[in-house]
Amino acid sequence: MERGVLGQLVVTFGTISLMAIGGANAVVPEIHRQIVEILGWMDAPTFARLFAIAQTAPGPNVMLASIVGWHVAGTGGLLVATAAMLLPSSVLALVCSRGLRRFGDNRIVRVVTLALVPIALGLMLASGAVAALAADAGLFGFAITAATAFVTYRSKVNPLVPMAAGTAVYVAAWSAGLL
Repeated sequence: MERGVLGQLVVTFGTISLMAIGGANAVVPEIHRQIVEILGWMDAPTFARLFAIAQTAPGPNVMLASIVGWHVAGTGGLLVATAAMLLPSSVLALVCSRGLRRFGDNRIVRVVTLALVPIALGLMLASGAVAALAADAGLFGFAITAATAFVTYRSKVNPLVPMAAGTAVYVAAWSAGLL
């Protein structure tokens, strides 16, 4: 393993960490762009599989950085990518929380914090679109993704139910030779 890869993991995930308004899922498009398109460390379907593993495994959403780091550079990559994703944003959150405590009544500060809500939501929506397209599951897979999102949004059913149903439909269609 080259030291340059670990350094690139630090730079990549450290920078992305500072943009993670709304959490790690909000920066999935940028992680994809950096890892797949710019650095070429994996192809889009591999990225989609790692993203799916990170989302289905218990634990924080930041696990995607850990899994990508492990895929790229083994245990050292896992540790470096995880630290690079967690430390910068944690320090920024600490500084901002102290600032909010001190200046939280300021009108400009309240407006800025309100403005971050639609930004975070837009970033999370973009993450879903990038993951769906990277999966390269075709029009049928994209339709299942949209249906799963719609049912999850519009009902009070546990999200695991539409996820399991969508998976079962896709596997059945694949087994029947329709895909």
